[in-house]
Amino acid sequence: MVTYIFRRMISAIVVMAMVGVFIFLLVRLAPGDPADIIAGPSATDQTVADIREQLGLNAPLPVQFRRWAGNLLNGDLGTSVFAGRPVLQLIRQRLQPTLSVSLSTLFVSVTVGVTFGILAAWRAGGILDRVLIAFSALSYSVPVFVVGYCLIYFFAIQTRWLPVQGYASINDGIGPWLARLILPTIALSLAYIAFITRITRASMLEVLSEDYMRTAAAKGASPYAMLFHHALKNSAAPILTVIGLSFAYLVSGAVLTETVFNIPGIGRLVVDAINNRDYPIIQGVLILISGIYVLINLAVDLAYTLVDPRIRY
Repeated sequence: MVTYIFRRMISAIVVMAMVGVFIFLLVRLAPGDPADIIAGPSATDQTVADIREQLGLNAPLPVQFRRWAGNLLNGDLGTSVFAGRPVLQLIRQRLQPTLSVSLSTLFVSVTVGVTFGILAAWRAGGILDRVLIAFSALSYSVPVFVVGYCLIYFFAIQTRWLPVQGYASINDGIGPWLARLILPTIALSLAYIAFITRITRASMLEVLSEDYMRTAAAKGASPYAMLFHHALKNSAAPILTVIGLSFAYLVSGAVLTETVFNIPGIGRLVVDAINNRDYPIIQGVLILISGIYVLINLAVDLAYTLVDPRIRY
């Protein structure tokens, strides 16, 4: 078990090192120059050159990478070119809205998706199964921004049951915080509910067709015991995989949802940074998202050993 964990951690470190190199080159080689944006359209070439010198953009790429990687290892993501503040501080200010939407969406998606998948597998081929599969196909096909604007129109503009846009901190009270989360959570969770439902159904059907499940039914095992004690436990590996990936996608895919619902999260921070060619913010957020991907994949790999001890060896 210790050897398995050590191997997975070494792999995670190697992956993060490769991702760091890729992110640095991707941002640096992309079109656009922050010095031009800072200087403005009427600036002279000398002014632009001076700004590039101040930002350290005239140094060769290996030198820029060495500086950036050294600061990164010390926990310094750099300073925003336009805000003039540490990138880590800006990310911390935007982290609560993004995590709130992501965690609430993950909770709803896993709860509803796994339940729907179990019901669909239990009634495979029946009316309930067909309805749930049709719902999954429809939910997965409709873009998030379409669902978001429809929800805003019906539940915020027409009925005025919920706020239109914005975010309320949890420090302002549970009620306002939840009221601002309902619509973005529903809009973002529909696609993930569909995805988790399909994976859970397929995994459950595969396990339910095994000989030991027929033996359990012949011995008089209850449907509850067959579905939850036997089938769900033995089909947990692919479900854990899709849940882990879903959370990583939620954090990185919150850009569109935060734009539709005007939520001041990390997604909005990235959009503004891209428009301004703010290299430190772009690199810092990409590294953060990549780290979340790697850590979640590592956690999922370790969770496999709990549901299937054979993986340890």
